Amino acid sequence: MPTPSMEDYLERIYQLIEEKGYARVSDIAEALEVHPSSVTKMVQKLDKKDYLVYEKYRGLVLTSKGKKVGKRLVYRHELLEDFLHIIGVDKAYIYEDVEGIEHHLSWDAIDRIGDVVQFFQEKEERIRLLRDIQKRNEWNEIEET
Repeated sequence: MPTPSMEDYLERIYQLIEEKGYARVSDIAEALEVHPSSVTKMVQKLDKKDYLVYEKYRGLVLTSKGKKVGKRLVYRHELLEDFLHIIGVDKAYIYEDVEGIEHHLSWDAIDRIGDVVQFFQEKEERIRLLRDIQKRNEWNEIEET
């Protein structure tokens, strides 16, 4: 399995290729807010691990392994965003929260979170019931203080 840092790069490279059809070192550096030299080093590591093929000055292409991992990482990120939204986390915190937790969960945990998301998405009434519970709990906290 790739390291958390490798995952961040693979996720972003996959997204850039999906959005633009390509991913240049400069695009990756901008997206991840790192220096191009850092991107070049990581891309070389990913090349050695067979996640992509990198040719200096020519660009990079994800291998089938890299595409598979990249797609799964994007899925994980989007799933966690959906989950946090469903449970009522303020939009202002969701992206940073996902960035903070996504590398620390097992794929089994991700699959179970997927089940929970599906459970709520299948019947919108369940989300309303959750919001009712959250409002009751909010009022209980106010009354206790």
